[in-house]
Amino acid sequence: KQAREREREREREREQNGEESIFFFCLEVREREKRRKFRAPMSSGGGIVAGPTPASAHSSGGGNVEWHVRPPNPKNPVVFFDVSIGGIPAGRIKMELFADIAPKTAENFRQFCTGELRKAGKPLGYKECQFHRVIKDFMIQSGDFLKNDGGGCMSIYGHKFDDENFTAKHTGPGLLSMANSGPDTNGCQFFISCAKCDWLDNKHVVFGRVLGDGLLVVRKIENVAVGPNNRPKLAVVITECGEM
Repeated sequence: KQAREREREREREREQNGEESIFFFCLEVREREKRRKFRAPMSSGGGIVAGPTPASAHSSGGGNVEWHVRPPNPKNPVVFFDVSIGGIPAGRIKMELFADIAPKTAENFRQFCTGELRKAGKPLGYKECQFHRVIKDFMIQSGDFLKNDGGGCMSIYGHKFDDENFTAKHTGPGLLSMANSGPDTNGCQFFISCAKCDWLDNKHVVFGRVLGDGLLVVRKIENVAVGPNNRPKLAVVITECGEM
């Protein structure tokens, strides 16, 4: 009888170990699928940058700084978005721009927030622009005030401008980073990270971060239902923007 009990106990252990192996295998598969799904934010032509770039290729530092929680620099500009979802106010996203790290990229974004750049007397910028691409647990993308579909591109410096540097990294949620269609193709489109996405390091220029409870608004946008091409089913609109 004792021998039978010991045999049953060994069978239970084998079953449990088998279930744990299957569980961890499933976790690995899900992680690989997540990496495949979370392609790089793209703009101006739809090119996708695939695969990680070695840090030595472009990096100018950054160390182990947790950029999403870095202490604010009082000399850096602070801008804001007021956002509506489906026509209902969702709150304000306040953002610090890393002018101390990426001044050219920060200034491009700042001027599109204030509407300083004008064409035929009309302000050009993010007011009334939509978040056209949302991927939960990854990022929310906007900035295409030309077409609102990810196909538009311009900057305050002309059509496109070069990658300034890759000093700041995608260390966590709430980081502002430039969408692009390959090296040196920055324009007006950007994304806000919803999680750490370090596979984008050295390919996309991080130039700012969300402050305070603005991250709650980012989470609201992140959780909007989406349709084809990860486009929100409810219009997510920057109703007002500017510098504080």
